[in-house]
Amino acid sequence: MAVNLTKGQKVSLDKGMKLALIGLGWDTNRYDGRADFDLDASAFLLGANGRVRKDEDFIFYGNLSGDNECVVHTGDSLAGGSGGDDETLFIDFSKVPADVERIAITVTIYEAAERGQNFGQVSNAYVRVARRASDSDMVGTEQLRYNLGEDFSIETALVVCELYRSGSEWKFNAVGAGYQGGLYALCKAYGVNV
Repeated sequence: MAVNLTKGQKVSLDKGMKLALIGLGWDTNRYDGRADFDLDASAFLLGANGRVRKDEDFIFYGNLSGDNECVVHTGDSLAGGSGGDDETLFIDFSKVPADVERIAITVTIYEAAERGQNFGQVSNAYVRVARRASDSDMVGTEQLRYNLGEDFSIETALVVCELYRSGSEWKFNAVGAGYQGGLYALCKAYGVNV
């Protein structure tokens, strides 16, 4: 049975978990806009200074894998809201470079400003961590779930959670922090050249 977390809660991942699936899902509320919502999941591999070591440490729809495929994005869902995971990332903790201390998992709205969209128009957002039995396991066994709630209004980017090293183990931090400025703002904050 999965553990349900609240904002700010930190828990250790199972020490035996080598392969993980990070599933993100959401629904969009009805609104009178003319464009579909396109939410995008991303991962930032961060060093001790809280910034990427190089631009390739930014894993997203335009760069689907990190060093040695330690983090793999399974691809962009242009519509989302399908029930279940809308976008997924796979992590192989044994392949994460030793100088990567945190993996920030984010969701942004594509062309939010141009489309007049924000996270106030999104509901039922969640992130879940599932243990994968093997590289061919595309679903995993859910271990943790964090439901974000609906306390965002004008934000166009979210840091959903962070996975971080604590000694020899990995922990999960339910962040749930919203930002304006979309993906560009997150890239600048994490040191990606854009």
